[in-house]
Amino acid sequence: MKKIILGLFVVFGLSSCSLNSDNDYQNCGDYSNVAFSGFPLECNYTIKDMPTKPSTVAIKTQEKMDAYFIKNANPCPTPINPNIDFTKNYLIGIFAGPKTSGGYEIKITSIVENSCEIIVQYYEKEPQTGEVVTPAGTNPYDFVVIPKTDKPLFLNKVSQNKNFVVIGSFSGQCIGADCQQFFRINNLNVFQYLNVTPGQYDFSKYNYKALTKNGDYSEFSKLIPTEILNLNGGTKTYGNPDAADQGGLYFELNQSDKVTKVFIDNNNTSDQSTSIIAFKKVIKDKIAVLRN
Repeated sequence: MKKIILGLFVVFGLSSCSLNSDNDYQNCGDYSNVAFSGFPLECNYTIKDMPTKPSTVAIKTQEKMDAYFIKNANPCPTPINPNIDFTKNYLIGIFAGPKTSGGYEIKITSIVENSCEIIVQYYEKEPQTGEVVTPAGTNPYDFVVIPKTDKPLFLNKVSQNKNFVVIGSFSGQCIGADCQQFFRINNLNVFQYLNVTPGQYDFSKYNYKALTKNGDYSEFSKLIPTEILNLNGGTKTYGNPDAADQGGLYFELNQSDKVTKVFIDNNNTSDQSTSIIAFKKVIKDKIAVLRN
């Protein structure tokens, strides 16, 4: 694994930094997951000046926030709190640099730390063969909020993890933070999506927080019923979720570029097999563990 140092008080192009060799690592103990939060920047801000090359930025004060961004109306399905408590947190961002079309992406996937350093892991995606993309140029970026720290931060580029599940419980009539519980589980970590609106499941538009729990996608996927696996990228609804305010469960299986979605009535309905009813309990039990 090779890393690129990310200064907390400077902005610079990734390409301008020399890569450290593996021999430069300090042995500072085992790594553990760092809790961080996604920050859908476009929900509240516009970047004043897009960088002309791959770069990073770290924002540690409101003054610097105001210098880099223009505050705008929230176009996302639910309100996203635009305020960051800079006495406790930093905002860090990575830019892929200008691209000739759509289909490119850069994403922070996990953050780990030991006693002397923090590693920010990210991936970059390019358009796939045959993928339909927008012809206009793009400049992909990603921002997250991390706990304030004095440790040095490093970037580590990893492969995109395309295998994960999203599980959730929803109720349109329920009001409060505990009503809509949605989690994304991969083999590295767990994301909890915040303030999800029932029926609106484009999770790229929601804020999230990365939990310190380790992801266990491989183990969880062994519990998925065959009839759901056989949907093979399709969508199916069992019963009539939340039609009588009884709520429902959401399940999404991502395998490479194939996405299977299932909506399940909380009530046991005639179209739910014993395996689906059992899987409902698996989902509910997993949500109960992750939310605590």
